This record gives sequence, C-alpha cells and structure tokens, in this order.
Amino acid sequence: MLNDRAREIYAFIQAFRREHGSAPTIREIGEKFAISSTNGVRYYLNLLEKSGYIRRKGKISRGIGTSSDASRAAGIPILGRVAAGQPILAEENMSGSLDMADMFGESEGLFALQVRGDSMIDAGILEGDYVIVHKQEEARAGQIVVALVEDEATVKYYRPKKTHIELEAANVNYQPIVVARDASFRILGTVRGVLRTT
Repeated sequence: MLNDRAREIYAFIQAFRREHGSAPTIREIGEKFAISSTNGVRYYLNLLEKSGYIRRKGKISRGIGTSSDASRAAGIPILGRVAAGQPILAEENMSGSLDMADMFGESEGLFALQVRGDSMIDAGILEGDYVIVHKQEEARAGQIVVALVEDEATVKYYRPKKTHIELEAANVNYQPIVVARDASFRILGTVRGVLRTT
C-alpha cells in the first residue's frame, strides 16, 4: 500500500511526463520533494514499482514509465491504411499493434497506418511501410501530416497558403493536392517515424 509521499511522487512523475514528454530524473524528483539522498528517492520508486504503478528501464536516465504506459505495452495501435498517392477512404479500424515502446518512448497519442502508394518515396516513405503518427489537429508548415480530405486520408507535406492548403507529395510524378479553405479538411496527426516492412 502506498503512503502519501509515494502518491505525490507518482502524481509528479505523471505531470512531468505530460509537460516534458519524458520522465523526471532521480535528482529532479529529489529536488522537488526535498529528498537529499538518491537512495531516498529510489526507496519510493521501488515502492511504486513493486505496487505496479511504474516500471523502470534499468539504469537509463529518465527511464521511468507509468502504469498507463504498461497498459499500452501491447503497442501502438494500427488503425488501417493511408494513401501516399491519391487519397483513399480512411479505414479507422484497429487491425493490430506495433511494439515500438523502446523506439518512441511515450506512446500516448500515437497510432500507426500502413502506407499505400509511392507519392512520398523521396521522403523515405515506401508502399507497405507503417507511418507512426502523433494524433493532433494542428501542424507547422512543412511537416509531414496525415490529413483527411472529404473523408479520404492521405500522407503528405503540409503547405498552408493564404487562400488554400496544399498537400505536397515527395515524388515529382505527383502534383500537390489543393484544398480550398472551406473544404472538408482536417489534420489527423503528424508523422513521427516510419517502420520499414521489408
């Protein structure tokens, strides 16, 4: 059973990860709670780990995962396919998962889509690859996004203009997809990585 201090440390770890995208170090936990000894911090971390609240990756700095991560340990969900070519109908059905925790760390908000087509080959995204996508509705100009255009999903470079949006391919054989500002358009997420299948 956890004491109040252990619960406070657990809440701090969760809040720190949400704000910074990584776990705090033992020293940062010690500073926050005025615990001068690293062994004192380790005592509480061991207590949290034995109680199933966290898991630690050996001696890796910031290698503390929370139980919510453990519940996602099955991996990053694969939600279907996305076009790297002409847009295809979005298939938002979970069809499996990828165990990528070691590569991507915090998997909250991540999902995977299998690529169809060759319009992003010059960006290193090939047909059959999986793009690892961070779910978000906004992106910066030049980021590779998964976008929904009239209920069809595509992966392209995001190029917002004053009067329209261009979704640009990374293949000279494809023209940009031009989307009017009043069209049915939304960003599903930004591409964070690519997993090659062959």
